[in-house]
Amino acid sequence: MGSAYTPGLKVSSRTTIHKLRRLPLKGDVMVKVGDIVAPDTVVARTEIPGLMQTVKVAERLGIEPTDLMGALRIAEGDTVQVGDVLAETKGVFGRYFRSAFKSPAAGVVEMISSKSGHVGIREAPKPVERDAYIHGVITEVLPREGAVVSCIGAQIQGIFGVGGERQGDISVVTGGPDEPLTADRITAAHAGRIIVGGSTIERAAFDKAAEVGAVGIVAGGVIDRDLMDYLAAALKTPGYDIGVAITGTEAIPFTMLVTEGFGRIPMANRTFSLLRSLEGKRASINGATQIRAGVIRPEVLVSLEDSSVELAQENANEGGELRIGTPIRIIREPYFGLLGDVSDLPQELVMVESETMVRVLRAKLADGREVTVPRANVEIIDLG
Repeated sequence: MGSAYTPGLKVSSRTTIHKLRRLPLKGDVMVKVGDIVAPDTVVARTEIPGLMQTVKVAERLGIEPTDLMGALRIAEGDTVQVGDVLAETKGVFGRYFRSAFKSPAAGVVEMISSKSGHVGIREAPKPVERDAYIHGVITEVLPREGAVVSCIGAQIQGIFGVGGERQGDISVVTGGPDEPLTADRITAAHAGRIIVGGSTIERAAFDKAAEVGAVGIVAGGVIDRDLMDYLAAALKTPGYDIGVAITGTEAIPFTMLVTEGFGRIPMANRTFSLLRSLEGKRASINGATQIRAGVIRPEVLVSLEDSSVELAQENANEGGELRIGTPIRIIREPYFGLLGDVSDLPQELVMVESETMVRVLRAKLADGREVTVPRANVEIIDLG
């Protein structure tokens, strides 16, 4: 695979970041608009139904399916454990040569069929939680689905990554963006840290990072064969190849992100300088990458100090109180001081002059004009 570089990846020392934290199934949202959250704060939780285990009870007992009902020791809705007797034959004279069949699974009896002689046992549901991932403030709640967490912070997008969401302090281990990340630069002191190198990640550095317990690796490039060799060994899958759909679910001990592409490529000076300025700061890293429709870029995010409070103050008037018809005053130019009523609350983010994506509202002014302004640029007028 040759070298690659994609212009337009976001590398910003200060930007507004919005992360949608959505459940795979409908469940319970644990937060409300305005709540300040940490990366490990649970914002929503649900349960994925357990698997249905179909047990051929009549067949195992050597009886006809129509005789199953008379042999059962359980009923639909009962909870059973592994080893509990599900059915038992009467035997000879009610005493001799009885046969019992014990449950191979734990769960709730959901189905009993006298036609097939089968019993269906639904295993216990699996809890699923979605955490906040970043330090920030809840700016939107999706009922029963999740929430949007926002912060003001630094954002570094990469070209490719593997591994899921993790947090750790940033530790830059090379002196410049053109120096390779070698195993000898990684020590026991990097346990729990996101290691930043300059250019290529050497093959031995993967093993050393896993050995010391690092949570992330960031560098300019990587040799594709070195990466695949490491993944094949770590996942115990000989011949492992990098998928073309989406990455980020690999069960490896750290997350890797390359900022420039495949090959021996120095990290861009701007990116390296930004990461070096964030030395020692807590960061969130995610290697999930999708290069086709619905592009997903791997990323490193650092919430700036007090950004959660700043965003909470900006969104104080938005915390579920803005509605169609709400009277407002605009507190920023070019409509500073003008009064109006909210006429629409679009859900889509809109890019403003500062090149940040924000939520806006449309307002009908007292003079009849309709204008679009960021929601943070208005205050609600209390008519009570």
